[in-house]
Amino acid sequence: MAAPKTAQIVPSLLAADLASLGARIRTALSAGVEWISVDVMDGHFVPNLSFGPDHVRMAKSLGVPIVDAHLMVSNPQQVSSWFIEAGADIVTVHLEACAEPRKILREIRRRGVKAGLAIKPRTPAQSLIEFLDELDLALIMTVEPGFGGAKFIDAMLPKIKTVRQAIVNRGVDCWLQVDGGINGVTAPAAAAAGADSLVAGSAVFAAQDMADAFKKLQDAIKVRGRK
Repeated sequence: MAAPKTAQIVPSLLAADLASLGARIRTALSAGVEWISVDVMDGHFVPNLSFGPDHVRMAKSLGVPIVDAHLMVSNPQQVSSWFIEAGADIVTVHLEACAEPRKILREIRRRGVKAGLAIKPRTPAQSLIEFLDELDLALIMTVEPGFGGAKFIDAMLPKIKTVRQAIVNRGVDCWLQVDGGINGVTAPAAAAAGADSLVAGSAVFAAQDMADAFKKLQDAIKVRGRK
């Protein structure tokens, strides 16, 4: 899972119109989207409820090349298995919810799925860096998780730079992803700090012209992102 030369926008289903979810996914694919994030919330680890394994199955059935199940749940060891079975290409769990992070990450990989580890804004970068050797994807939340549309926390930019430098120094094959508050202003800043992929919800799926919104975001990080 080698990091790309230019950063990549990853639309999140959390901001999509549930009444026309299939149609919105098809529109995203037509716009050139290759990777979609499915935010899974249990109402306990974060104060919201959202998607389940069937939404991953639907996205894969519609031809989404990469589906990332971002598990914001209190029991990731059990729930991760459901999403692996549903066909997720990447399963991302939260460090704060894992009693034995390495055990869960190794089990995800053992089953042929890419393993991701996420941290909330208040969790220090070093806590994520400690596990880079076990990861295909390292995710830094740039908002407090739970609801879409929150404002990007600028104080996370140094954390992105720190984790990027650790990835380079260690020579690990790991994508660095950011999630939260991504728009035309924050996306270039996050890419310049070192993010490989940027999860965008409202900025893409809530846009009147989703294809145009996706293209503008992708162009913005190509022009002003990390070289």
